[in-house]
Amino acid sequence: MSKTRRKIVAIVRRWWRQLTSMRTALVLLLILALAAVPGSLLPQRNLNIEQVRRYFEENPDLAPVLDRLWGFDVYSSPWFAAIYLLLFTSLVGCLLPRLREFITSLRTPPPDAPARMSILPQYRESDDRADAEEAARILRKDRFRVSVRDRGDSVMIAAEKGYSREAGNLLFHFSLIGLLVGMAFGSLYGWYGNRILVAGEDGAFCNTLQQYDEYGLGANVTSTDLPPFCLQLDEFTAVFLENGQPTQFIADLQYGQNGQIPSEEYRLEVNHPLELDGATVFLLGHGYAPVISYTDRYGTTQTSTTAFLAEDGMLTSTGAAVFPDANVDPETGQPDPNAQIAFEGIFMPTVPEQPPFTTSVAPELNNPGLMLVGYRGDTGLDDGQPQSVYSVNAEQIADGSLEVIDVDPKVLAIGESWQLDDGTSVTFEGILPYAVLQVRDDPGELTVLAFAITVLMGLLPALTVRRRRFWVRIGPDGTEFGGLARTEFDGFGEEFDRLADTISGVDRSEQPEKIGSLSQ
Repeated sequence: MSKTRRKIVAIVRRWWRQLTSMRTALVLLLILALAAVPGSLLPQRNLNIEQVRRYFEENPDLAPVLDRLWGFDVYSSPWFAAIYLLLFTSLVGCLLPRLREFITSLRTPPPDAPARMSILPQYRESDDRADAEEAARILRKDRFRVSVRDRGDSVMIAAEKGYSREAGNLLFHFSLIGLLVGMAFGSLYGWYGNRILVAGEDGAFCNTLQQYDEYGLGANVTSTDLPPFCLQLDEFTAVFLENGQPTQFIADLQYGQNGQIPSEEYRLEVNHPLELDGATVFLLGHGYAPVISYTDRYGTTQTSTTAFLAEDGMLTSTGAAVFPDANVDPETGQPDPNAQIAFEGIFMPTVPEQPPFTTSVAPELNNPGLMLVGYRGDTGLDDGQPQSVYSVNAEQIADGSLEVIDVDPKVLAIGESWQLDDGTSVTFEGILPYAVLQVRDDPGELTVLAFAITVLMGLLPALTVRRRRFWVRIGPDGTEFGGLARTEFDGFGEEFDRLADTISGVDRSEQPEKIGSLSQ
């Protein structure tokens, strides 16, 4: 082997030993815990897309920066994956030697005591010669592993217990590996989709990527892997306290699987998801979708049912209704690009009695009202560029392509109309509830759950059990007792005295209490 090659091998070995040391594994575990903190502080797309949208609206400058850093997809980010892959490698590298050592210790009987037992932290001697069989029985009864060795004129009894400490330690760390495997498996083969589902047949959707407002696929999942099913929201019921705090959300659904139309009924509630073949449907939230109709200058009426996004706990909601096909000349069939119509609005489930009429005073539909601002001109939809369905294109307004119809917003009750300056009108037809659903399949969740339980199972003995050794040497001149705690703890001295007294046949209840000791 050349000198350069030996140097490279030495460097690789040194770095491998450093990576697979328990200290490095603990540091990586701490880093992983710190890396998971943003996932609890920032809304995550795979959990609640509505909160992510709201965060973008409230922090328009910061949100894009965080998004580029995977702040809203922390657990599927490359940097998070790199940390847990390093942790996985480190744990495997340091645990396999420890596992071999532990198995060897289980197969090997407890070692002999040192020749001079008096050097041990715990030591006693007695002039009486103890019975070897009785001593071994007492130690086994106390759950020690016992080895009795005849040394001619003496008998050595070696005992040890506390193996479950290392077993729990290994179980804890191997369970961490299992957690990482489960997370990785779910990341590779899992998927999710978020959808706002408006009540009624027109709002029904089937499980295709194009039907989702937001979705994410695992690295090994394609659109053809999605299970075939359809969902329809029939009714949504929300129960609130007097202060507006929600107490119950109920979504009455119909669903159909394997290409069937929705016909099976299910009552979807928070923490009571709908289990389908290959997917689970969760209820994340709800809101309202105003039904708005617009009658253009040619008498043609178009209707828009658009979900408005809740802005506060009283479900004050904002949204938009765009009519790009309005004012099309029926004779020529040609649209007027400067006569397209768009409305932005604030929906209030309960309009306050006194102005300003901009915030709802309750989340229930007690006195619903819709405040609208109208725009006329080029909406920008003909350019083919994607736009948000929840707001009017701000760039079109800024460059004058869309002009405000009336500087004073109009507040409409259900059934009321607003006559515009060109003779056209917009009508607030009604309200439909919607449910915010997440459809998800995580094949690794049961693995993660199982190993999370074994993590706790391993942690308990690893923290509470203490490994210790106990020796009895029975010679012609008497008996020696020695003890060594592999892990220091305060109660070992008392345990040592109890065992030594029991083997010696001493009744501890008749002994005087030691000065400075605690009474039982």
